[in-house]
Amino acid sequence: MEIHSVEHGSVASGAGLAAHIRAHLADLRETEARVAQVVLDKGAELVHLSVSDVAALAGTAPSTVVRACQRLGFRGYQELKIAAARQAPAQEPSKDRDPAARALADTVRAAREALDGVAATVTPEHLRTAAGLIDAASRVLVVGAGLSGAVVLDTAYRLRALGFAVDAPADPLTAQLAASQLTSADACLAISHTGATRSTVDAARGARRGGARVVALTSYARSPLSEAGDCTLVAGGQDLVFGLETVASRLAHLTVIDALTLTLLELRGAPAEAALRLSADVTVDHSY
Repeated sequence: MEIHSVEHGSVASGAGLAAHIRAHLADLRETEARVAQVVLDKGAELVHLSVSDVAALAGTAPSTVVRACQRLGFRGYQELKIAAARQAPAQEPSKDRDPAARALADTVRAAREALDGVAATVTPEHLRTAAGLIDAASRVLVVGAGLSGAVVLDTAYRLRALGFAVDAPADPLTAQLAASQLTSADACLAISHTGATRSTVDAARGARRGGARVVALTSYARSPLSEAGDCTLVAGGQDLVFGLETVASRLAHLTVIDALTLTLLELRGAPAEAALRLSADVTVDHSY
């Protein structure tokens, strides 16, 4: 899979560069992935290391370091080092002895890093493309399982509030059946942190077979789900805090959905605004 050149303004922050590298780890060979891990571990300190230093730390050759940089979208090691030099000092995991204080600090850090990385992995062009595919659809099927289920429900509510005909089955079998019934006039929005949840990937593939356009939202640039999508939005946290990866990704995915909703509001104009007013009226009716 070819990796396109990165937009260096989007990776100017430490979180941006780290998010870009993590999202593309699956595209790298084993030795290249070791190089990427050294870059992640060293952060801004990379500016003090030569290409030979990085090669030694990764247990590989300098030529592999250069190749890994190029596969990550940089012209070479020097360009990657410049991006790393812009990073703020990395925040260390909390070493507080109080488990609750440590859990709170680490969770907030994971969430912050995931959110800061969104702008590095989701471009305005990708967002506009995804919005265009959904806007053109007669009906939209939203699918996802596990912790992504909360994002699915939020997405379905927001799209319905904009006036879309939306279906978001909670049952995986029902979701796959609904996907198989989609046509070229429809769209499927499939959400999965790993991009490898079988029921979600199968639903996306079923939607494609029927001619529907598929928008994938995942944390990994290369995954079975991204390969099944017409457009893939990559956002989320990977390996940020042990056991909290999907929590961070869920926050990032909700942020992308918010941005997608606002983009759709601009695209649909007056009809969407009228639908939002109706949604607001319903909300008021259910308030004391």
